[in-house]
Amino acid sequence: MENLTYPLTSIHVTSAQAHRAEILENPLQTYLLGIIISICGNVLISISLNIQKYAHLRQAQRCSKPYYTSVIWWCGVILMGVGELGNFAAYGFAPASLIAPLGCVSVIASAVISVVFLKETVRASDIVGGTLAITGTYVLVTFAPRTSTHITADLIQYYVVSWHFLLYLFIEVIVFCILLYLYKRRNVKHIVIVMLLVALLASLTVISVKAVSGMITESINGHLQLIYPIFHVMLVVMVASCAFQIKFLNQAMKMFDATEVVPVNFVFFTTSAIIAGIVFYQEFEDLALLNIFMFLLGCLLSFLGVFLIARNRPKIKQQDRNFIAMDQIPGRRHTDQEKPEAKTSTYGSLAAKLMCNRAGQTGDS
Repeated sequence: MENLTYPLTSIHVTSAQAHRAEILENPLQTYLLGIIISICGNVLISISLNIQKYAHLRQAQRCSKPYYTSVIWWCGVILMGVGELGNFAAYGFAPASLIAPLGCVSVIASAVISVVFLKETVRASDIVGGTLAITGTYVLVTFAPRTSTHITADLIQYYVVSWHFLLYLFIEVIVFCILLYLYKRRNVKHIVIVMLLVALLASLTVISVKAVSGMITESINGHLQLIYPIFHVMLVVMVASCAFQIKFLNQAMKMFDATEVVPVNFVFFTTSAIIAGIVFYQEFEDLALLNIFMFLLGCLLSFLGVFLIARNRPKIKQQDRNFIAMDQIPGRRHTDQEKPEAKTSTYGSLAAKLMCNRAGQTGDS
């Protein structure tokens, strides 16, 4: 009986050691590749946003065909797709706790591009915020965990049934249900409530995106992972969490100003992604306390930088100043059309609101 027990124990210990060896493997080349792909993807996203913004501005000035008929607008959409694909691929090469904070690169690049090409005014807060964000990015990249894990179906299954993830998932479900009850039943329309719902979904998105991306990468390298059921489970979780995340984010954009939503969403999303990486992928395991402190400091500097860049941007509510009260115009009792028709594709959208704000700035200047 003792001879039977010994082999079983040895097999269990060997399996755990194999998982641990796989987690601790650290090819620097793969790690740097993930960082470069993420940065390039975020830069492409910022370029695409400014191209779409330019298409909206030109369409608003000329009052021509709808924006979706513009070749320039479609170029921006294609660039955004390429950038998002780059971010997706980056999760397969570098830790999730590092890729998520690099999203501030998109904010910095967007601010620079809008000043150079769209001739927007440079503010002191933009310079200070950009400096803080760049410094924070350098610090967190320098001190981030450098474990580059080979994501396999067996490893994902091993992580899914771990007790710390199950506890984390249980707590997240309870908190999500409470927030959803306050938001839907109690009608608590506070930005923190909505953005926390987005962040909780984002943590599942990050976990599933890294799992799917990693398994696709391993399959391309010759180790087929797409036939395992866990791949399809993670793919469903990724699509579902992304869909509901976009839904709540759009609701937040309708209720609150973009200058509030952008920095709060970045902070909450990055925090949830870091926690997900720590709990599920154990990315901070054996990381020195100094590295953890400096990494968190880099994240804090990035948060402050994004907040300063987004602070005091033109608010959506300011678009009312673009319309003149009809009782102040002699001989006119009504207008032909005071606002876009609700059936148009741009009415109520974030892009249309941002374009109105920008048009208001141009008119004032």
